[in-house]
Amino acid sequence: MPYFASPVDAARLHHIDYGPADGPVIVFVNSSYLGTEMWEFQMLPLAQEGFRCVGFDRRGHGRSEDVWGGFDLDSLADDVHGLLEELDLREVTLVGHSFGTAEIVRCLTRHGDERVARVALVAGMAPGAVRSADHPGGIDPQLVRTAGEAFRRDRAAFFADGAHAFFALDRPGNQLSDAYVQSMVRGCHGSTARAGTELWEAFAALNVAPELAKIDLPVLVVHGTHDTSAPLELTGRRAAELAPNATLRVYENAGHGLFVTHAEQLNADLRAFAG
Repeated sequence: MPYFASPVDAARLHHIDYGPADGPVIVFVNSSYLGTEMWEFQMLPLAQEGFRCVGFDRRGHGRSEDVWGGFDLDSLADDVHGLLEELDLREVTLVGHSFGTAEIVRCLTRHGDERVARVALVAGMAPGAVRSADHPGGIDPQLVRTAGEAFRRDRAAFFADGAHAFFALDRPGNQLSDAYVQSMVRGCHGSTARAGTELWEAFAALNVAPELAKIDLPVLVVHGTHDTSAPLELTGRRAAELAPNATLRVYENAGHGLFVTHAEQLNADLRAFAG
């Protein structure tokens, strides 16, 4: 299996590399809890069409090493940059989902955009959904802390109970088999308890709005109307307003898991954006 050593602490991080080596490069950065398997409906078809699709499992996730430290946003962003350097990737389209969008923003502000040509923020947590001094309309921090405590007490229930809303299965066209939904729930258990709780802490303090406003690359923001994990008005729409060169695509009836329920629509947008 291909691994690279994290530039932070030499942790062994698993990565995958699909498609032709000389194709336009798309690097996928995962959601919390999930590994690269979450992108199967993007990486496989786009690689077959000639794109080079690269992804890696975040530390403490999937097939990457189980470690104690390095879950602060700076270190996670350094891991993303470490992958770009390890494979010497250039003219990259960085695609992140959920918390992965914050890692992308921090990666660019820490390391610059020499290797990156454009960015796609898919159902992103960036710039941050929690209430802060510059975001008074955000989620009450106490609600986030309460949810974090529930997560620590029973991760299994958190993943299982949240699956329906994650995919917005009550909305038209979002039907998925119970077997598939359960497979995604099992996939969330590929993250360690340490990794999961640390990412909760990072989410509770997340505010990359000032950094997002400095990104001068083309930015594609993709968000669903029924995203309960990262509500559109608190995250996606704000991201599109903050980034100077952003385009917003709003998917009707889509939830946080739109990379599955709206895979064809997302692939068409990524194909046009990255091509």
